[in-house]
Amino acid sequence: MPSGGHATPQRGISVSSRRGWAPPPVKKMDFQLHPHDDAHTYHFCPQCGGALERRLLKATEPERLVCTRCGFVFYIDPKIAVGTIIKTPADRLVLVKRAIDPGYGKWVFPGGYVDRGETLTRAAIREAREECGLDVQLEGLVNIYSYAGRAPVIIVYAATAIGGTLCADEECLETAEFDATAIPWDNLAFRSTHEGLRDYLAGLLHPVRL
Repeated sequence: MPSGGHATPQRGISVSSRRGWAPPPVKKMDFQLHPHDDAHTYHFCPQCGGALERRLLKATEPERLVCTRCGFVFYIDPKIAVGTIIKTPADRLVLVKRAIDPGYGKWVFPGGYVDRGETLTRAAIREAREECGLDVQLEGLVNIYSYAGRAPVIIVYAATAIGGTLCADEECLETAEFDATAIPWDNLAFRSTHEGLRDYLAGLLHPVRL
């Protein structure tokens, strides 16, 4: 599953103020900063180089980074990731042990971030090949996972291995096949790993159009 990475601005608009109008006060959310939430690392406008500051533009939305010079709004959009729960011909599930933080040394199903312009299904197939060396056929969507205060949105697919050779890439310490009864529940990397596997084993599956 994903690690590291920098949030990318996806949209930009200029802000104009309305004289005499001010948003009503809202209660700020109190949550721990996620390693992928790097909005605090951006200081300058990509349009004009002016300083960015946090402003509450709408009462129903979080604070945005706004250029103090030109009014450009620097949106930090969610990070979209895919994961693939792969069943092998031996009726086992493939997990990889992470070689990077977050989750170093813990198990997760193959996955990673979706590239801009890439379809979700193509990304899932690509990440499976890159992380564990297997060619897969997607069988359906297990579920979509998102959490308050967290940047990633994780889309998890069920798949069947149809080729390739099980191996580990540079982001994995090792790969292994597990019987459903032998999944290392106490050593899984992320909340979405736990929930994705539990939903899969419970038979949750939605059709997808490839």
